[in-house]
Amino acid sequence: MSSQVIDADGFRPNVGIVLCNADGQLLWAKRIGQQAWQFPQGGIQRGERPEQALFRELNEELGLSPEDVQILGVTSGWLRYRLPQRYLRRSRGRVCVGQKQKWFALRLTAAEAAIKLDACDKPEFDGWRWVDYWLPLDEVVDFKREVYNAALRELAPLLSVMQGPKRRAEPRDG
Repeated sequence: MSSQVIDADGFRPNVGIVLCNADGQLLWAKRIGQQAWQFPQGGIQRGERPEQALFRELNEELGLSPEDVQILGVTSGWLRYRLPQRYLRRSRGRVCVGQKQKWFALRLTAAEAAIKLDACDKPEFDGWRWVDYWLPLDEVVDFKREVYNAALRELAPLLSVMQGPKRRAEPRDG
């Protein structure tokens, strides 16, 4: 907990990961033991740059290394969302009211089999699937929807050359 940072406004710096395949579909991950789906994301630790946090979270949550992906781009500024009252928590005496995020667009360059949801001791996800680009806006929890919309709109031009045929894949277990 001591490695977490909360800014003067109560927001925790965080990175969000939009990982696409060669068909332009996005990796959509299922929270462990829940029916909630989201993009991988995680906090930026004290002294860490956003890109360092990106690669740490990518490894912890998906088992991927920097060699397994290509960075296509990042949002120009911080995107913020507030947590509902029931999720508010303290860190080092400060209340975390939400997250401020830098979103990274990545392309998977490794084989799909490189994705491992159990790469760390405490996995966050127990399933994943490839989805069409805008589907996450329909499925993400309400309080994150505005940030997802802003991130996907800003990152869309980076992925437009990769938009392939639309198809749905079945969810996969870790």
